[in-house]
Amino acid sequence: MSRKTWIILGVVVLLVAGGAWYFLGSTGGSAAAPRAGNDPIAARDMTMGDPQAKVVLIEYAAPMCPHCAHFNNDIMPEIKKNYIDTGKVFYVFRVFPLGAPDGVAEKLGRCLPKDKYFPFMDQLFHSQPQWDPEYGVQDVRGALLQQAKTAGMSEEQFNKCTSDTSQEAAINQTASDGQSRYDITGTPTVIVNGTKVSPGMVPTLEEMKRFLDNALAGKPPG
Repeated sequence: MSRKTWIILGVVVLLVAGGAWYFLGSTGGSAAAPRAGNDPIAARDMTMGDPQAKVVLIEYAAPMCPHCAHFNNDIMPEIKKNYIDTGKVFYVFRVFPLGAPDGVAEKLGRCLPKDKYFPFMDQLFHSQPQWDPEYGVQDVRGALLQQAKTAGMSEEQFNKCTSDTSQEAAINQTASDGQSRYDITGTPTVIVNGTKVSPGMVPTLEEMKRFLDNALAGKPPG
């Protein structure tokens, strides 16, 4: 079962180096033409694959979420290889914060060169026990700094990134839009061509293949 979210539409407080920032509702990035049901793919969305693919796969995930780590580490590699890299599926990744470090992780990923965003998220999912407070990590800021350094970021760049408030409204807006559109109650939440296919559960590889194959055949994915 997916871990139930405790941050949805309210104020999200993120603590970094003794300071704080807040995610409040605001307008997000500019939107492109609708692709998945009534869900426009925004200019700020992080994507992989062919934008003209017949199937759009959207994932709402949280870097802290162990279920998301399982989905990323054990299921997505084959989906990427057989569906995204082959041009069959266009993949959209959106962060839905469950806790303060999720927002920090998203900001750090977006401060890196764009081609390092997905490798950094993959790195965080594979190394959750090293930085996630749910594993007993006490110095989360220091642990995330080490993750950022591994990805090629200096401490000066880390401090500048985490203190920059320009991403905050957009991160919150992405979560707010996802909640209102898909009634997200846990992560990962997986959407195939506008249909939520993971209500309260993590799809298995076999289920994901069936969802995507159905959509590719013009059938309802579920």
